[in-house]
Amino acid sequence: MRDEERERVYGRADYYWGTEPNELAHEALEHAPERADAPTVIDIGAGEGRDAVFFAEQGWTVYAMDISPNGLEKAARLAEDRGVTIQPIEADANEASLPEPVDVVYSAGTIQYVRPANRERQLEHFKAKTTLGGLHVLFAFVNHPDVPTPPDWTANEYFYEPGELAGYYEDWNVLRVDDLVFDDDSGGEPHQHAAEILFARNPDETSNRREAERR
Repeated sequence: MRDEERERVYGRADYYWGTEPNELAHEALEHAPERADAPTVIDIGAGEGRDAVFFAEQGWTVYAMDISPNGLEKAARLAEDRGVTIQPIEADANEASLPEPVDVVYSAGTIQYVRPANRERQLEHFKAKTTLGGLHVLFAFVNHPDVPTPPDWTANEYFYEPGELAGYYEDWNVLRVDDLVFDDDSGGEPHQHAAEILFARNPDETSNRREAERR
């Protein structure tokens, strides 16, 4: 989605993506690191806030990052309606830096906007700003030989190659990589997407032991 189109869509009164959390947010919750205090999460590409607000409802400290002022305004409004607090950050994922170390880096449907030349640098920054035992949950659209480029794909979006995302995490514990092809009708025209979902943990002895127990 182009920036001007995103602002137009997010400028409407209704919530384009709805207000209930993505299923991926629930899965992130299941793998979240155990902390004495509430975990800190950054939602990269928080949009209108449905996932960021869900994390805040769990008692987490939440940074909601997005390039869209209209999206962040609606995210803040949703948080207020739900009686929770989020900290909005207006930033481009191509250049963004994390304000402090976080326990969870989460992104559902945004990292395709990170240009290929910037990916390694940005992901290394996000990794460096993640606490030991911390978690990354990332959704990436990928090239697929049997899935045509979607009709709503725009020039500021860039596919990942299959396996590329996991390649940036060779020094972490990759908990799982899900490959999927799914139907969609965003933009009003039915189409398919191919994607990968990565769960990876910044290794430390405690998290390694817990992952072994889960198996």
